[in-house]
Amino acid sequence: MRYFVTVDGREIEITLDGDSVEMDGSMVEASITDVAGTPVRMLSIGTEVHRIVARSGGSRGRYVLWVDGHRHEVEALDERMRAIRQLGGQSAQPTGPAPLLAPMPGMIVRVNVQVGDTVQPGQGLIVMEAMKMENELRASAAATVKAVHAHVGAAVEKGALLLDLE
Repeated sequence: MRYFVTVDGREIEITLDGDSVEMDGSMVEASITDVAGTPVRMLSIGTEVHRIVARSGGSRGRYVLWVDGHRHEVEALDERMRAIRQLGGQSAQPTGPAPLLAPMPGMIVRVNVQVGDTVQPGQGLIVMEAMKMENELRASAAATVKAVHAHVGAAVEKGALLLDLE
């Protein structure tokens, strides 16, 4: 079975055939192990081991993955779904970086950027506290901060607009 996986804007082609895994044309040794009683999975790729937590991204084929503590937006489509989207014109995505939304309810602990700042993919933008844990929200793409809606000490709901990026 062939999948097209987009991670933070980069597309990777993955083919699964029994126990063999091919990524972008290269065979890799990979396996996933559940950590009993938790949402954590351990992903082994070659000699590397990564801690992963996956959550639904709100629509079919979309996920939010925390890989070794870093948040990533992911879309995984099989060949059939990709073809349907392309035929239906649904593959066109909005241009420019997405605004930063609160992924969960919590309290703003730190705002690391201000209006006019240029940010790079993976750069920490805002730190939120939720369930007594601090979570750093990072940029998914290069952008310029257009507006900051969050301020330190503010309680926010899931989906609240924190930053406008352009």
